[in-house]
Amino acid sequence: TMENNKNEEKPLLFTLRRFHLSEDYGFLLPNPLSELPAFYGPWMEIANNLPHLIQSHQLRSRVYKMPQLSSQHLKGHRELRLAHLALSFITMGFVWQEGEVETVKLLPQNLAVPYWEISQMLGLPPILVHADFVLANWKKKNLNGPLEIENLDTIFSLPGGESLRGFILVTFLVEKAAAPGLKAVVQAGNAILQPDKEALHKALQEMAKAIKEMTDALKRMHGNNTSSHLNVFRSLWKDNPAMPGGLIYEGVSDEPMSYSGGSAAQSTVLHAFDELLTIRHSKESTAFLHRMRDYMPPHHRAFIEEIQSAPSLKQHILSSGNEKLRIAYNQCVSVLADLRTYHVAIVTKFIVIAAANAKAKKGKPSHWAGNFQINPPSSLQERGTGGSGILNFLKSVRDTTRSILCPVS
Repeated sequence: TMENNKNEEKPLLFTLRRFHLSEDYGFLLPNPLSELPAFYGPWMEIANNLPHLIQSHQLRSRVYKMPQLSSQHLKGHRELRLAHLALSFITMGFVWQEGEVETVKLLPQNLAVPYWEISQMLGLPPILVHADFVLANWKKKNLNGPLEIENLDTIFSLPGGESLRGFILVTFLVEKAAAPGLKAVVQAGNAILQPDKEALHKALQEMAKAIKEMTDALKRMHGNNTSSHLNVFRSLWKDNPAMPGGLIYEGVSDEPMSYSGGSAAQSTVLHAFDELLTIRHSKESTAFLHRMRDYMPPHHRAFIEEIQSAPSLKQHILSSGNEKLRIAYNQCVSVLADLRTYHVAIVTKFIVIAAANAKAKKGKPSHWAGNFQINPPSSLQERGTGGSGILNFLKSVRDTTRSILCPVS
């Protein structure tokens, strides 16, 4: 493999290590911590007990009484990530404790200030992002056991227990399945620089295989009853009618701030494949996807930008006139289109189920655990209400993927 050619004169463009990425875990945080130093006990006590505190309507009063802790006793990346995850979950629960009826306009200083500081240190926004929700929110039940869904659990949860857990862990498995594909992205980048046709061909085959595995992992969504995962907690307060003014982070700024809620569009994986395969989406979709990059850890964003600035794989293959490479490239594009088609099917199913549930609950006293809703980003919402915007987005992204197949002579 390329790793062994270290002594060659040519500079190797690309290593995963340079972006703090692991060959085994891809963008997932390897072995996240689930305990913070004792000093942060007041945060962890609340974060570990969220479903109960929310359902008994006690979370807000608990947060108001929480001591304001300094973030400076946090050491190292994994402690910071766990603190960001804990405070993100507490914040989401705090804001949406009563569903959409009594949202709050102000995050109290004892939560807002440390949350803001930790976010600044990590280069993440002070809201629950995919990098928290999925990438850093997992643990093995049995440490020596396999990385399989039966042996996995989330660190923190929200009401919606099992279905939410299933959703997070299936998404985890999709990210895990992507890891060999990211290794292949790096190998493809290096093979273009070398240039080395054989290595490039092998890298493209590995990539196609990994994308297929991601689709297989995604198929577990149907098996797990995760239909109600699209819940109010992952709503965003950017462009949310229930929170017209955003949220004031007390002690940070007097002006309210708006951020988008966590979404799979914040996963760096598909961004990386799109950049490598030079897939250009519609203006609207591209603007949204680029905005989502601000919600990724900086080193993940840097990885995409590195691919973007490298020589074009598609140009390289077209100008090489190599039929075998063109076929391998097309294979990657078509399995990526399949993955997106499957994603459309899943989201359609969830939206249909969620809409039916909402209709059935109309007029019944709303217990918030049933208060699920779908809130696609407003930039995608113009075309009708509820979930149709997000579906149009996903279909459009899938269709552009399909449309860039290389002509085979």
